[in-house]
Amino acid sequence: MSEKVLIATEKPFAESARNSMVKMFEEAGLKPVVLEKYKDPKDLVSAVSDVDAIIVRSDKVNKEVLDAGTKLKLVVRAGAGYDNVDCATAKARKVIVENTPGQNANAVAELAMGLMIMIARGKYSGKSGTELKGKKIGVQALGNVGKIVASLGRAFGMEVCAYDPFIDQCVFDDCCVGCITKIEDLYSTCDYISLHIPATPETIKSIDYQLLSKMKKGGTLINTARAEVIHEEDLLRIMEERPDIKYASDIAPKNVAAFTEKFADRVFFTPKKMGAQTAEANTNAGIAATQQIIAYFKEGRVVNQVNP
Repeated sequence: MSEKVLIATEKPFAESARNSMVKMFEEAGLKPVVLEKYKDPKDLVSAVSDVDAIIVRSDKVNKEVLDAGTKLKLVVRAGAGYDNVDCATAKARKVIVENTPGQNANAVAELAMGLMIMIARGKYSGKSGTELKGKKIGVQALGNVGKIVASLGRAFGMEVCAYDPFIDQCVFDDCCVGCITKIEDLYSTCDYISLHIPATPETIKSIDYQLLSKMKKGGTLINTARAEVIHEEDLLRIMEERPDIKYASDIAPKNVAAFTEKFADRVFFTPKKMGAQTAEANTNAGIAATQQIIAYFKEGRVVNQVNP
């Protein structure tokens, strides 16, 4: 009996990507099932009850979903971040969780630069803006996305530096990026800070008042990472105290009204998380997730496991 694979996406893959994924599974002898644009989380709970693997995007794979998936062996998050999956419960149930790092990286990096340009040009209000050339950009976390942002920053003629205590100096050298060893120095010396850190117990609300207060005069914070890494109340406080600071994000804060009402000319939020919302990234992540599931069931190979 062929294994059943659920493609569960409240925000669907592009039709061409989804069709390619379905075809790949069928050709590999697996049985694909598609659940798209669902509104009730219980639809996912019901759909997972008899499947062996599941592909998700930002869909929540919580304890209820995992408990319902009695046959579940593998969850693949089509994307890099996997905080939408309860990895601890999955591990306890012997369910492997994988991600597809790097597949969305270029799309997210381009969006980060686009947000910088929008803020630099006064949100295209018609007022005189500034150029990125000659400005200093600080990349917080030099992973797949951060490396591309650094490259794009150099192409714009920016001075590029980065803070990442988890990588070796050779990575900074390979990227032609200045190494900042203290996070406070990144914030105090850079005109733009681009966030690319994951949401972990250590990073959640780590961008707080103490750190934000170090920002260079006229500095701009760009967040295409996760909303949770920002201490929202502290950001509100510092923006009230410092009319020179600007903030643009791919993830609107919970109290979005407070930001837009008080600082309309200094903030910008995309209407929904759009970092991976390109045809190319959409396809890349979906195909990579499909390949990883086929590799698991046909070859016994585990790729990019995040809950070892």
